[in-house]
Amino acid sequence: MAQTYDIIAATGCPTGIAHTFMAKEALEKAAAERGLTIKVETHGQVGIENELTKAEIVAAKAVVIAADKDVQAERFEGKPQVVVGVSKALSVEAAGALIDRALAAEGDAAAAERAQAELADGAADEKESVGHIIYKHLMNGVSHMLVFVVAGGVLTAVSFLWGITSYDSTASDYNSFAAMLKIIGGIAMNLMVPVLSAYIAESIGKRPALVPGFVAGMIAIQGLPVNADTGLIDAGGAGVGFGFLGGIVGGFLSGYVILALEKLLKVLPKSLEGLKAVFLYPLLSTLIVGLVMLGISTPMAAINTAMMDFLKGLSASGAIVLGLAIGCMCAIDMGGPVNKAAYVTGTAMLTEALAAGVGSDVYNFGTNFMAAVSAACIVPPLVTTFAVVVGKKYFTQEDHDAGIVNFILGCTHITEGAIPFMTKNIWPVMPIMMLSSSIASILTIIFQVHDPAPHGGFLVLPVVENGPMWVLAILIGALVGGVLFTAFKKYDYDKKQKAAPAVEAAAAPAPVAAAPAAEAAPAADAGFVKTGNVFLGEDFANRDEVLSFVSNQAVKAGIATDADGLMAAFLKREDEGSTGMMDGFAIPHAKSAAVTESAVVVVKDDKGVAAWDTMDGNPVNVAIALLIPEVQAGTTHLKLLSKVAEALMDEDFRAKVKAADDAQVIADAINARLA
Repeated sequence: MAQTYDIIAATGCPTGIAHTFMAKEALEKAAAERGLTIKVETHGQVGIENELTKAEIVAAKAVVIAADKDVQAERFEGKPQVVVGVSKALSVEAAGALIDRALAAEGDAAAAERAQAELADGAADEKESVGHIIYKHLMNGVSHMLVFVVAGGVLTAVSFLWGITSYDSTASDYNSFAAMLKIIGGIAMNLMVPVLSAYIAESIGKRPALVPGFVAGMIAIQGLPVNADTGLIDAGGAGVGFGFLGGIVGGFLSGYVILALEKLLKVLPKSLEGLKAVFLYPLLSTLIVGLVMLGISTPMAAINTAMMDFLKGLSASGAIVLGLAIGCMCAIDMGGPVNKAAYVTGTAMLTEALAAGVGSDVYNFGTNFMAAVSAACIVPPLVTTFAVVVGKKYFTQEDHDAGIVNFILGCTHITEGAIPFMTKNIWPVMPIMMLSSSIASILTIIFQVHDPAPHGGFLVLPVVENGPMWVLAILIGALVGGVLFTAFKKYDYDKKQKAAPAVEAAAAPAPVAAAPAAEAAPAADAGFVKTGNVFLGEDFANRDEVLSFVSNQAVKAGIATDADGLMAAFLKREDEGSTGMMDGFAIPHAKSAAVTESAVVVVKDDKGVAAWDTMDGNPVNVAIALLIPEVQAGTTHLKLLSKVAEALMDEDFRAKVKAADDAQVIADAINARLA
């Protein structure tokens, strides 16, 4: 009999290199912590791996989709599910929350056999935002396009090893093999825009949208052909292309035209389904999309030219301005949408450069721009490698191992390895990464480095003009960032070390006369929940009142030193996603330097706090607040959170805590689950 799983998941990111597998690992660890079985299907650059079977989908309790590309979500129709971007599942904590939400949706949306419409009504809060839908379609095109860009760009760059004009049969350095490499690389690069357009369209309208998508991409390359003599539209004339921007517009246009045609042609009898697929859809969609694309070619070409002129204008403002813009864009989200925008712009400039020919101003600017983008993408992982080597004692063993791996990732132009370091300390790690990437970009521009390959990192050094200076620029950026990152970690480490004796002193009991053993504190107060930290019969107007109350009580109890700092930590977590659960429970949690010892504070409001976003829309009656010292973020925090989340899946536990009007009973019940 085939194996079944409690949870099934699908992950996918635009490049299919790092985010996809980071999310897979986080989901697997989170499931293991909850005692659940899981199978994660990955949509990477090598295709679909660990593919889910129909039987596994049917048998699963719930589905987690963490993807920024099309993962054929229609397969999971009717299943309780949660759909988010891949960046929402890159940590064990975040992945665990997704699993909990997916399992909770099972109770709200009922069994998998219910119709999709009923499921949507019961889990409306799980619908994707419009922004994420658009981004997912766009990234589906980008992910398919990148492999053409990399293959074509690198082959074109390799052809230059025989000389910068070795592909030209009239040149003195001509080489027939180099010419063939240039031809192959050029064909691959020319497919960039049609593939981008086609797979944006395919993500929206599925396979029927590929035909108009490819046509739209080809029109974006050539523009509207006009006869130079007559000034009239002429199939034999020449047009002005509008590049990858036109490919994006054409892709979305093609996809939604197909969706519109599907609705319009629903009136046709079922017997004509085959005719629609092989004749009506491709014919009508290609006609409509083609006419629209040709009609907008002139304004789109003007927009494309204006955008390129703007970038060149930044260059005229000086290397610092252009390099700062490139560095900040590449490092702000390290492989996310802003980073991809900078990279795609670089590849577009490089495509123009290679078409213009070696030695031209366009070539020099485009290859210099690409070198700056590559430098900015390479630096962040190298910053983490420097920091974990020089400041080893300031990092956990897990961070140290990840930092060492990042040396390989960085050298091969894979930025995503630095993400886990940034997510632990957005401030000041993000500014450090942006500064170090900007330094590398600025120096690359100043040193006049020219990179004719769009990817590959140091693997393409042989074809990089002024390669040694490029390496120097990257090393300087990585060194500056590494020193700053190490200094921050040292400061953070020293602060925690100094706080430790004070915490121990505060926690130590005052000297008193010996008391009989019978007067010892109750056993329950040896756990995370002290009876004095259980508050019954409270009345709150909203979520923030609850969190403020918990923060102030924590300071009074000596488990926190700063109520405002603790409140800020609670709110920061709520901004990432509501901690409201189901059946009247919430699990607010804060990781903060203001917390002196791990503790749990429980608050009951029998009337219910309505102003708290919960999975089932019900008010919160019981808030089980977790307070964790920042130094225990990856250990005690995850342990407590997973155990409380697991306990809330037990109906008997929920009923006991909600019914109890004795602090000792509640403390005992929760401590038993946290043991």
